[in-house]
Amino acid sequence: MQLNFNKPIYKISLSAVFIALATALSTVKIYQMPMGGSVTLLSMLPICLIPLLYGTKWGLISGFAYGTAQLVLGLNNLSYATNALAAVTIILFDYLLSFTVLGFSGIFLKYIKNKTVSCTLGVAVSVTLRFICHFITGVTVWRELTGFDAVIYSLLYNGSYMLPELILTVIGCLLIFKTANIKRILNINS
Repeated sequence: MQLNFNKPIYKISLSAVFIALATALSTVKIYQMPMGGSVTLLSMLPICLIPLLYGTKWGLISGFAYGTAQLVLGLNNLSYATNALAAVTIILFDYLLSFTVLGFSGIFLKYIKNKTVSCTLGVAVSVTLRFICHFITGVTVWRELTGFDAVIYSLLYNGSYMLPELILTVIGCLLIFKTANIKRILNINS
């Protein structure tokens, strides 16, 4: 019997499992920054796989769901906000948008025939977009809390954990392509 993984029940179930896996992996911290942000054990990879399997729209929805879960788990980070605008900026750019953009990891599947290249490039772009979200928060919210130039501070602070996260996530994506029959799995989307 052939399973149809495009059925809504399979999409919802697999996405929920990947969101739960990403949430669990986000608690395995290789390095923790003092005011939020960390290098984790491939926590973004399950979220980046969802749009590779089911498309960008489904990936964005799943990324938003994951961002909401991360917001709930990271509510104590709102204590760094010095005013209501800072709190809204943290909620939007450090949680909701920063994880939603991981849904763009499948954007090159239709344009680049080599699936390994298209997926790896998509993952790199989506994680870079996440960095940009954190960078925006760093420049707008943290400028009051540091004695440094806000742009340089945000670039260094957020880059110190997002660059390793980017490298680990891309390596994880490549390892999945080398070990799993991902090309057959990616035919789900066609």
